[in-house]
Amino acid sequence: MEDYYLYIKSLHLIFVVTWFAGLFYIPRLFVYQIEAHDEQEPAKGILLKQLKLMTRRLWFIISWPSAVLATSFALLLIYINPGIVEATWMQVKLGFVVLLIIYHIKTHFIFKELENDVVKWTSNGMRLYNEGATIILFAVIFLVILQNAINWIYGVVGIFALAALLMVLFKIYKRYRKS
Repeated sequence: MEDYYLYIKSLHLIFVVTWFAGLFYIPRLFVYQIEAHDEQEPAKGILLKQLKLMTRRLWFIISWPSAVLATSFALLLIYINPGIVEATWMQVKLGFVVLLIIYHIKTHFIFKELENDVVKWTSNGMRLYNEGATIILFAVIFLVILQNAINWIYGVVGIFALAALLMVLFKIYKRYRKS
């Protein structure tokens, strides 16, 4: 099994990338669905039908399978090299992975609501929600690449600074859209 470690690691990374692709794009489709509810018929019906189809395909053909496969390959990597879990950076990374799974499940609940035409989010709120996956991605990538070289205090401050920067950029974009 150890002979296949790098192949398994490669497959894990490929499915992490496709999982994030789905998590980045689906809230954008949610934004369009939320905005389509404000349209007049027949545009509203046509848009919602097409957007729901696109969302369903993305969610069940790309996002969910990628999440399951990325997680399965990760568990296989841990099975092959169980000592990796003892590394502090890996424990922190796994904490972010738990947050990612929670984000994914919350996204599934939003998906189900919009499938039933229940709109609880504003389009701006959904744009902001979309940044959650970005923050998790930054945290995980820096943890994996820097590992023990990272200063945890600066790392945590950096993640919060990134979140603040995204909020500022979101506000600027919101003003731009209004003008």
